[in-house]
Amino acid sequence: MKTLTITFLLILSACSSENSPENSVPKTPVVKNYMSYFTGNKVDKITFPQGGICLMGGATENDEAMKWFLQRADGGDILILRTSGSDGYNSYLYTSLGIAVNSVETIVFKNAEAKSDKYILEKINNAEAIWFAGGDQWEYISYWRNTPISEAINKAITNRKAVVGGTSAGMAIQGGFYFSAQNGTITSQEALLNPFDTKITVSNDLFLDNTILKDVITDTHYDNPDRKGRHVTFLARIINDYKVQAKGIACDEYTSVCIDEKGIARVFGNYPSKQDAAYFIVPNSEIPDNKPEIFKPNNPLEWNQGQAAINVYEIKGTSTGSNTFNLNNWKDGKGGIWKKWFVENGKLKE
Repeated sequence: MKTLTITFLLILSACSSENSPENSVPKTPVVKNYMSYFTGNKVDKITFPQGGICLMGGATENDEAMKWFLQRADGGDILILRTSGSDGYNSYLYTSLGIAVNSVETIVFKNAEAKSDKYILEKINNAEAIWFAGGDQWEYISYWRNTPISEAINKAITNRKAVVGGTSAGMAIQGGFYFSAQNGTITSQEALLNPFDTKITVSNDLFLDNTILKDVITDTHYDNPDRKGRHVTFLARIINDYKVQAKGIACDEYTSVCIDEKGIARVFGNYPSKQDAAYFIVPNSEIPDNKPEIFKPNNPLEWNQGQAAINVYEIKGTSTGSNTFNLNNWKDGKGGIWKKWFVENGKLKE
């Protein structure tokens, strides 16, 4: 009996030692760096997308522009990429618009660590359409630029003709030049009064490879708040900093510019019930060495050139997208009107 008792105590002591805090190895819970919301068929469907770009100015999505976006996916798989929010697009794109697609998946990045996640890369590689939600464009840029994510997106655009697009911040990142908002946003008044304000962070480091928008910088929410002045200042900075006569595309809220594979832009909106408009902005090429006359830190911008510094084609957006602009030559348009913009002592005038 004594022998049995000693044996039992030895076994109990061994078990206690093995489970003591100093010898235990706690299991680290697996925490994903993203959230996924999936709707539709789990089996990937290979289709033949038509390419194209949908630029949306913010606020509520324009249904007709989103139908255009879905139709160009040819019934394939739709991928929403975002860094905030949740699954708001899933049922809207899968059922509400009446365009049949195989699936809609939203992936919400929690942080930059998801930049090389195999699951996300597989979803990008299988997508026929990629949409960037609104949010903070600096998060998109700092999370994805020069990472496997942006590389996969650009391969989807170039090699598979995936259609891409975005609203608000998702539109702001589409150009070859872009306002990164790295130091926060900036108003038109601030930009015009000091075109070298530290909040003006304009870059052309490769991010999204939309060839037709190589020398373009976009801006959004053009009517709320007014962003014309800061957009013109961005163009002035590009001329000064990069020696490029860049161009601009802008949308009012509720308004979309949809660019097909041939470089023709259609403008969708609610005109004539609303004054929804898009703007195609070009420094006047008839003026030799067209650049701002006064362009100094802490001085109001002066870009006058005889009240003819900038040519702007303004187009009202309609439900049918019948008004168009040719991005191959930036001259030919239908349904719009050419205007002259210029900046005089820090004030934009039309």
